[in-house]
Formats: sequence, structure tokens, C-alpha cells
Amino acid sequence: MTSDSAIGAIAALDDELRRGMYWFIRRMRRPVTRDEAAAEVGISRKLAAFHLDKLVDAGLLRARYEPVGGVRRVGRAPKVYEPTEEEIQVSIPARRHRVLAEILMDAVLTAGDGETARAAALRVAASRGAELGEAERQRLRPGRLGAERTLTLLADTLAAYGFEPGRDTPACMRLRNCPFHPLAAAAPEFVCGLNHAFLSGVLRGLGSDSVRATLAPRAGECCVELRPASETE
Repeated sequence: MTSDSAIGAIAALDDELRRGMYWFIRRMRRPVTRDEAAAEVGISRKLAAFHLDKLVDAGLLRARYEPVGGVRRVGRAPKVYEPTEEEIQVSIPARRHRVLAEILMDAVLTAGDGETARAAALRVAASRGAELGEAERQRLRPGRLGAERTLTLLADTLAAYGFEPGRDTPACMRLRNCPFHPLAAAAPEFVCGLNHAFLSGVLRGLGSDSVRATLAPRAGECCVELRPASETE
């Protein structure tokens, strides 16, 4: 679920009746009919149908037609509702703690003999970034990437990840938000190192050698900035 979709799902629960029906359906652990949902919150079946379908549109419920209790009767089966498996999280500014957790888990599971935990984590972070960059390269087919084109593509890719990229100068991209905060504040050398490896991997996956990710910590921002390779040599 995208950030916009997640915000829409949360907004759908702002209505007290809608929220009451949603939690009722979660508690039931089985498909619920419109009549049951309506009775739970004390409204008409027609009004319940309106609210339930709004929850379906928001991705919080799914609906289908199914005989109650599995017993087929004459006529159309009633419409029933049950929760989706979507996990709804909204964080402003954006946080990507799951990405960090997955990197650390993969590092533990794939660490080689004699490889330190830190080295394994850096390796996995770089690989995860390369996968993201490669996926973008396959999707966009950008051809040869100079510095300006690379920075433009990175702006869109990293914005979707919550980095809030912006240009300090035409040739310098700063990342205004750290998706791994506040963990980065607790262990800056380690987490910022993973972030640097991840972003370097994104560049490698994009197939660009014209831009470099460099560590340049600044209070309240991501620790990495992106510059043309010619300026970092």
C-alpha cells in the first residue's frame, strides 16, 4: 500500500460508525453480512452497505457473495465482508524501519564464515539498493546516464522511499529526511554506513558511474549527499 493509499485508509476510519463496523468485523474472524454489521452499530442495512463499501474502496475490507453458514438458499447469496491482509502504516515524515530490519535479518542469515556482522550488513544493504536501482533501470530504460539525468532519476526514486531529495546546488542533491531515524541517531556510524551502502547500490543498479554517494552528515537531514563523480575525485 502506497503512502497516499495508507492515508486514505486511515481517513476512512475517521467516521465513528465506519470504525465500529471495521473493528466488529475484525473481531468476528469470519465473513460478516451487511445485516450483522448494521445491527452491531445500530443503523439501517442500506446505510451500513454504504459505509462497508467505503471500507472496501479504502483497501481495509474485501467483499464477496457467499451463502451464510455455507448453506445455499433460493435467491442471491448475501454480500459478506472480511478484513484484508493489508498492513496500514502512516509516518510523517516517512520512515522505513522495515527495510532496515530486513537488511539486518538477511545479513544474519547469509553471513559467510569469517564475515563480521557489520560487513554482512553493508553487503546486504548495497545489494538491496542495487536491486532497487536495477528495477528502476529496467522500468525506465534510460540509456546512458550522465550526472544530470542520474540526479533527476534519483530524485523520483528516492522520493518514493521517503528521502525527500532536494538540490542544494544544481550539482548537489541533499536528502532532507532520513527514513531510518531515530535509529540513525542512536547508532549513526553504523546506520549511516548502511544508508551510504544502500544509496551507492542504487547508483550501481541504475548503471550510472557519473554520480557518487558521499557521507556528509548534517543535523536534521540524511547523512548522504549525491554529487557528480567528477567533483568527488
